[in-house]
Amino acid sequence: MAWVDLGLPPGLLRRGTAHQSKGRWFEQTLVRWYEGAMRPIGGWLARTTTPMSGKCRAMVTWRDNVTTRFIALGTHTNLYALTQTSATPVDITPVGFTTGRADATFGAGYGVGPYGASTYGTPRIDNVSVQDASMWVLDTDGQDLVGVMSDDGKLYEWLRNTSVKAVATTGAPSNNSAVVVTPERFVMLLGANGVSRRCQWADQEVRTTWTATSTNQAGDYDIQSQGKLMCGLRLRTSTLIFTDLDAHMATYVGLPYVYRFDRIGDACGIISRGAAAAHESRAMWMGTNGFFLYDGTVRLVPCDVWDEVFKDINITQRSKVVAMTNATFSEVWWFYPSAASTENDKYVTYNIQEDHWNVGQLSRLACVDAGVFNNPLMVDASGYVYDHETGSSYTGAAVTTPFATS
Repeated sequence: MAWVDLGLPPGLLRRGTAHQSKGRWFEQTLVRWYEGAMRPIGGWLARTTTPMSGKCRAMVTWRDNVTTRFIALGTHTNLYALTQTSATPVDITPVGFTTGRADATFGAGYGVGPYGASTYGTPRIDNVSVQDASMWVLDTDGQDLVGVMSDDGKLYEWLRNTSVKAVATTGAPSNNSAVVVTPERFVMLLGANGVSRRCQWADQEVRTTWTATSTNQAGDYDIQSQGKLMCGLRLRTSTLIFTDLDAHMATYVGLPYVYRFDRIGDACGIISRGAAAAHESRAMWMGTNGFFLYDGTVRLVPCDVWDEVFKDINITQRSKVVAMTNATFSEVWWFYPSAASTENDKYVTYNIQEDHWNVGQLSRLACVDAGVFNNPLMVDASGYVYDHETGSSYTGAAVTTPFATS
């Protein structure tokens, strides 16, 4: 019997019904398409033998000035560090740290409104607030770690000594939402001092000087937006600033203003503090109703798996979404909680060079690309760290055999 080439293009199509996806791949798990070929996603190996306490939703890797490699990981209860040779995370949680929430909750509490006012399963209007699951935002200032967890609000720093806990940065504002270190080496706090639209930065390379004078470059700026500041993302020559409604660009201009802030996109707010990733000079992030790309301008990216993702996401737990690049395969990954789960249990990927999408099942709460370490690193819901894209073992996955169906 002769082989017949079906001519199916790469990536999935999950818009509309299965019939409307005729002639396309419709379902897959642990499979990718790259350079015209279908291949299995690499497996994973456990890096740590001891789990962390709390739910880890942020991690960062870096080298110090003598090239020693580190991993920092933030859970809703603790801050941890790993060296390149350690299999046990070291607890570096600052003294006085305020523990956050493992899950998002309704701010008004369960059963808000009069009892029996409507029937179970009936859609309600949007009249309650949601308190997000607690997420650290971690970055590096030179060879040092800096981080903020919004429910605690303080800026912390850690100087790479595993025998010493992280400490609050002297003189820094309190009640902050996030931190980002700009390409020019300014430590910038978002939502500074409890003002949801305020960006405040310390003097250049001096993260203890926050009061502006004629002899330094410290400063602050309240962006013009109806949204609240969520997070920042450092690019090569500028810094993206995200609210839950729009996107802004912070550009260094020197004294006297130091930074110029421009709104670069409307109706493109980010879904969570961890949902953006930089790829070369571009950035992608997940919004509440689509995916966005910045490559000089902000644009909505057409998504072949929109129905699969946005009609099957636990919107209450959206603050748990995390993103990373997988530069080896020109991919951006997002992990998110499906409608049937309160924890991240699915992923969606986009090949930014070849323009195709995939979705699949895998529970990961935090992730970071290869670079400092040879493989991408990810954390599962039990608090273990894994080296990914290595071998062919898929231990712990909901589905352990790669497959694709047209």
